Amino acid sequence: MLSEGIKTFMIEEIAKELVYLLIDEHGMSMREALHTLYTSDTYSKLTETQNGLYTQSTAYVYEYLEKELTTGKIA
Repeated sequence: MLSEGIKTFMIEEIAKELVYLLIDEHGMSMREALHTLYTSDTYSKLTETQNGLYTQSTAYVYEYLEKELTTGKIA
């Protein structure tokens, strides 16, 4: 069983990488990327530790975020 501190660290690392991907792939500013991520349903799901999304790769979580950005709905 992972401690809450480890879970928080994992979530923060994925979030950091997602922000960089938004900047690189969508040309967003840091502020836009942070706002996009933190107001997304994907981020809400990422922080719900019981579903285990935080244990997946950044690329996997980014697919959810991309789907949400293009369709308005989480995958």
